[in-house]
Amino acid sequence: MLKTIVIRNYALIDELEIDLAKGLTIITGETGAGKSILLGALGLLLGDRADTSALYDKTQKCFVEGTFNVKDYDLKDFFATNDLDYEAETVIRREVNPEGKSRAFINDSPVNISLLRIIGTRLVDVHSQHETLELNESAFQLNALDAVANTNELCAEYKTSFKLFRKLSDQLMELNAKETKAKKDLDYFNFQFDELHNAKLKVGQQAMLEAELETLENAETIKSGLSKSAFVLDGAEKSMIGALTEIKNTLAQLAKFNPKIDALYERVNSSHIELKDIASELEILEGDIIHDPKRAEMVQENLDVIYRLQQKHGVKTIEELIVLRDELGKKIADIGSLEEQIKKLDKELENARKQLMALAAKLTKKRCAAAPKLSQEVKITLLQLGMPNAELNVVIEQIPEPRENGLDKVTFLFSANKGSDAQTLSKVASGGELSRLMLSLKALLAKHTSLPTIIFDEIDAGISGDVAAKTGSILEQMSESMQVITITHLPQVASKGKSHLFVHKVEQGKRTVTRIKLLNKEERVHEIAKMLSAGKVGEAALKNAKELLRN
Repeated sequence: MLKTIVIRNYALIDELEIDLAKGLTIITGETGAGKSILLGALGLLLGDRADTSALYDKTQKCFVEGTFNVKDYDLKDFFATNDLDYEAETVIRREVNPEGKSRAFINDSPVNISLLRIIGTRLVDVHSQHETLELNESAFQLNALDAVANTNELCAEYKTSFKLFRKLSDQLMELNAKETKAKKDLDYFNFQFDELHNAKLKVGQQAMLEAELETLENAETIKSGLSKSAFVLDGAEKSMIGALTEIKNTLAQLAKFNPKIDALYERVNSSHIELKDIASELEILEGDIIHDPKRAEMVQENLDVIYRLQQKHGVKTIEELIVLRDELGKKIADIGSLEEQIKKLDKELENARKQLMALAAKLTKKRCAAAPKLSQEVKITLLQLGMPNAELNVVIEQIPEPRENGLDKVTFLFSANKGSDAQTLSKVASGGELSRLMLSLKALLAKHTSLPTIIFDEIDAGISGDVAAKTGSILEQMSESMQVITITHLPQVASKGKSHLFVHKVEQGKRTVTRIKLLNKEERVHEIAKMLSAGKVGEAALKNAKELLRN
């Protein structure tokens, strides 16, 4: 329940602190005194959009803080999930600076506005006059039926299953789209891959082919040079090796006379061996090189294939072509595996659908069982509110495909008068009738939900007399299981409150500000008498007010 709300610098409120009690709290005051301002400030606390136009002093920040007793409302998991400190008395704070920037806190931990809205729905239900229009919305009607049917756990299980179903559906749709596109690209990928594969590309191949072609194209020149070099080394009458042999023999004879000559001999001998080896290799190499125009043509063709592929794919090396070939091979393999992935996912989706439909069937069964109960209990309450012939029929239709809340479309059909056909609310219900129907539903929901606090902004609009008294009694009954706060202009409703807050305006310097006061017993008598009177409060009105309070 909401224990305290502190408001600073909001609309006509400079600074205000309100303590709220259990049971039914009544808020009254003249039109324009600021009763709805309280709802606006509370809306900020529960995640409504911040607006700097509501700042009392445009140079100062706006501050709204609420203290909630949450120990009996099973919120520990919520706090743990969102990494918040759990306190039995939880403090929620909202600040709006003059630049319009907003900050929110739960037990002094900063939170975003969306989280504020979520916890707000678990703590307070604010029912303003325009929200009676929610009655026409299918979502509201379904939620009302679910509350009576006690489907909370089943709905949570269904929603988890629905999320999985939607996730698998989206994945299958994505895979099918990918396969469709892939099949269009498959021929193109195969053509490119075959072209690269048939080129029999190898790392370093291009450099080897270019070197071989260079040799083949210059074979005669190379052979001539090698032959000439071999001849100079070991073929001429006075060859280099022959001359070196004479030097080697001479130094061998002289070495015995001087150790230094022996060292020179060794060096000449090494050179002699090396030159003979070079001459031998020159002869072999010259023999290996063949002028082969056909081989040169074949090598050129292989290189032309490589050059064309490099130009086509915008790369410069054969290694890049190999990478491209391997990537294309992987794409082709992936396309081949898509069909298997689709089959597997299709089976998973079918299993998820079966599970989802089974849960939806359970939901439908519970809703169908609860529909007559909802209709009957609302009818009983409407009878108390002066609508003895009112009928509310709950129609449940099956939709073809599962949605987030099941397979059921719920429609309320209403008839306010005897002999009238029940139709959708927008066609048959007046504003006063809608208010009474909404109150009946809220009273019913109070029995089936654990919401700590509900706030009504003139739920009694359009009614008077005995019906107003019955409305007050219903609000009083609701307050036995939850905190009920109602803004009213009706003395019959105001007299039912356990506590009574009076909202009024006062002049403060050059400004008008809103004040709120907890009325004592005598002040309550005078306020209700004033609500009963057309003008000056007389003895009859005071007597009537005392009677209302006593009853």
